[in-house]
Amino acid sequence: MPSTSQRQYIADFELNARFSGTFSIANAQLGVTKNGDHYLACLLGDKTGSAPARRWSMSPEEFKALPTDGFVHAEGRTQPFKGEMQLIVERIEPAHPSDDELAQLLPSAARPIGEMFDELTALLNGVQQPALKALVELYMEDEQLMSRFRQAPAAKQMHHAYIGGLLDHTLQLCTLATLVCPRYPKINQDLVVVGLFLHDLGKTRELSWDGAFGYTDRGELVGHIVEGAIMLHDKAQQLMVEKGTRLPGHTLTVLQHIILSHHTLPEYGAAKIPATPEAILVAQLDNMDARTTIALDAARPDRASAHDLGGNFTEKSWALGTRLFRPDPTA
Repeated sequence: MPSTSQRQYIADFELNARFSGTFSIANAQLGVTKNGDHYLACLLGDKTGSAPARRWSMSPEEFKALPTDGFVHAEGRTQPFKGEMQLIVERIEPAHPSDDELAQLLPSAARPIGEMFDELTALLNGVQQPALKALVELYMEDEQLMSRFRQAPAAKQMHHAYIGGLLDHTLQLCTLATLVCPRYPKINQDLVVVGLFLHDLGKTRELSWDGAFGYTDRGELVGHIVEGAIMLHDKAQQLMVEKGTRLPGHTLTVLQHIILSHHTLPEYGAAKIPATPEAILVAQLDNMDARTTIALDAARPDRASAHDLGGNFTEKSWALGTRLFRPDPTA
């Protein structure tokens, strides 16, 4: 197995060349050809990106030996396929990378985490309503929670799937809210900003990132949406007991509703359909940032590959339901 100092990253792979190394594995599926033969379809990745991979003639027994979410050692060759680079795997087996190797495998935020957290803190300091301001401060004082918040990815794979991704996504949303809310004078900006800060905090308990990104047992059984509403209930109780501050009127219920409805529709995981102006705005901003980020990551990645196949379209994005046109026509 090559050392990390000799590692060749996926973004640097050449076409029609050999590859060998440790990679993350995702979306592993056992397919069947027209002839009835089984094959492996998956994504192999490292901190620079991922690439579709295939291993032909894989038995169900071999497939079961691979991790669902984890790491593998793989060897094979690269080839062009429909404008994309595809990895043709010849050997693949489970791997257990060292801490040094993990740093080469797990993507992380482009911006310093401390810088992003300071920027978010400054935005949250702009909350005016006293009880909401006290609630935010209570969350920020929970160092164990904030430590996980600063490190957590925003997703296992979909969007902002990197160390610091949850913080990056939340900062982007709160920044957008301060730009959008003034265009709607009747909207309660404090509720929108606090709702955006809280909407995905349940992911600090839903996701694990000490190895390959995955779900905790609680994440599988409860999920971040319900988890976030539970966390908010607990914090509101703590706010009354420790600070003597009660959230006014229906504020707690409305904030819980924002968390429970931010995925918009039940088929997308929402527990309720957004039913307040603030909940609708939060859901729309969240969806906009997530889908735009997925599209940009696929069509215009930060780090260009060493190869250019001349293809105008990406592989189909199952999250967006389409292939994406890469070129910026005016660039």
